[in-house]
Amino acid sequence: MQFFIQGLSLGLAYAAPIGLQNMFVITAALTSKRRRAFMTAMIVVFFDVTLALACFFGAGAIMEKFQWLRTIILIVGSLVVLYIGISLLKSKSTDLKSSAETMSIRKTISSACIVTWFNPQALIDGTMMLGAFHASLLPSESIPFIIGVSTASCIWFNGLTLIISVFSNKFSVRIIRVINIVCGCIIVFYGAKLFITGVTSIL
Repeated sequence: MQFFIQGLSLGLAYAAPIGLQNMFVITAALTSKRRRAFMTAMIVVFFDVTLALACFFGAGAIMEKFQWLRTIILIVGSLVVLYIGISLLKSKSTDLKSSAETMSIRKTISSACIVTWFNPQALIDGTMMLGAFHASLLPSESIPFIIGVSTASCIWFNGLTLIISVFSNKFSVRIIRVINIVCGCIIVFYGAKLFITGVTSIL
């Protein structure tokens, strides 16, 4: 139980900061029906948990061994992040309500995959952090720990969806537009910073 709680608390601390996944879940909760919003949250949970498992069981070691792979992930991932940020900035107020409602399940799955697996900061932070914990734990301790991390993902994204969807009627299209502009600026800044880090690692 000790290592489950440790993984749970670490997972919550890792998922809580504002990022691409949270923005994706928040947008779905604001613009979709509650059932669809929770479906989106569970899709994000699936990709988040699979990423955590990959990071915990070996991706970190691969990235440490091949520095060029880390650089490629940084540069390519930063371009994806920049694209997402610019798309948020360019979206029109009248498009916001209809965008999530008309998004197919296939598009939802692919978008959730992109904001999770193509987020270089999540890949790098996850591999370094979870890889380090894996190295410090015994095999019998690793399983409850990673179950705790996975449980935290489920609690966080579903809890976030519940809170936002309950109060979604408080948000007008204009407020959602402002949120998208602010988030878009943050994500563009974030993507540019990652791109610079990737380029400087080559020089």
